[in-house]
Amino acid sequence: MPYAQLAMLLAALATVGPFSIDTYLPALHAIGSDLQADPVQVQQTLTAYMLPMGIMVLWHGAFSDAWGRKPVILVSMLLFMLASVVCVLATSIEALLVGRALQGISAGAGMVVGRAIVRDLMEGPRAQRLMSHVSMAFAIGPAIAPVLGGWIHTAFGWRAIFVFLALLGLALAALTAWKLPETHSPAARQPLHPGPLARRYGQVFTTPGFLLLTFAVGLNFNGFFIYVLSAPVFLMRHLGLGETEFGWMFIPGVMGMMCGSALSARLAGRLPPPRTIALGFALMLLAAVANLAVSFLMQPGLPQSVLPIVLYNFGMAVAMPSLTLLALDHFPTHRGLAASCQSFLQMLVGALTAGVVAPALWDTPGGLAGSMATYLVLGLCCFATWWRQFHCRRSGAEAA
Repeated sequence: MPYAQLAMLLAALATVGPFSIDTYLPALHAIGSDLQADPVQVQQTLTAYMLPMGIMVLWHGAFSDAWGRKPVILVSMLLFMLASVVCVLATSIEALLVGRALQGISAGAGMVVGRAIVRDLMEGPRAQRLMSHVSMAFAIGPAIAPVLGGWIHTAFGWRAIFVFLALLGLALAALTAWKLPETHSPAARQPLHPGPLARRYGQVFTTPGFLLLTFAVGLNFNGFFIYVLSAPVFLMRHLGLGETEFGWMFIPGVMGMMCGSALSARLAGRLPPPRTIALGFALMLLAAVANLAVSFLMQPGLPQSVLPIVLYNFGMAVAMPSLTLLALDHFPTHRGLAASCQSFLQMLVGALTAGVVAPALWDTPGGLAGSMATYLVLGLCCFATWWRQFHCRRSGAEAA
């Protein structure tokens, strides 16, 4: 499969998860009115989606280690299509919660298994370059999702958004069956025997270096993700924008991610991964400080309330591919399972942000800016600890 086509397909598969969040954000108020649900109940459709997604991403990689990468993605996309149909037909908030949970069960497979496919095919700078290019294309999804969702909702109603998601699942299932190569040979597969499987999970979840790098990625991402989850309040209440104007934050923010991913790809092989990561953190720190200053010293508005988010995403995208690959490199023989555990831990952080942190802090721009800074500091502490305890120690041993 040509490199560009592979990168685009892996990016599209990875986009299903965040796309299912961002597309329906402009319709949350209409969903509550139509299904006679209060704002808290409607907000829980995010948690109902993210918790099952977090649990299932723990298994997608293990399934792909045992059965191959392609079958797991194909079945998951078909299930995602059926789950979206359940959401279309929902006549109560409880039925919608069920449909969202089924979407969450299936949506994360492309993201998890795609990481394993990258490491199956490439290593070193080539793997970083492909991961960066996947991230560039992946970033387009969150940029257009809320804008597209707003247009669909305005023209056809909120149910049409889930019709679109069903068609997306069907299209990706067809492309997977037609184009995606199988990269995990039968000879390398790991059977799903309970004993060895439990030991592999135990090894992953007790490896400090893997955990520190994984949480660094998850915490950094949630510094931006809290703005995604709070977009209806942040954009419509604080910035005074309408349902079809979500692009004022998402398009510049995701352009920052794309540019950061492009820089990460150019730096592959030129800078060692830890230095690329350090550059990303420096940019994110600058953005977080600027965001705090804007939020507490200026009136909310465009462009000053959005520009720090753009810079933050730029730095995050510079660091993310190297952090992700360094974490997976701890487990070369079962990358799928390691990618599952990586996504599971990151989804737990995201579910906490969706269910607790965002509703508690979205009432003020300062609360959102403070949460971005807090997530970043925690992520930086994780990376600094890994650098001090593992990278420096390994470098010293190699020098000796």
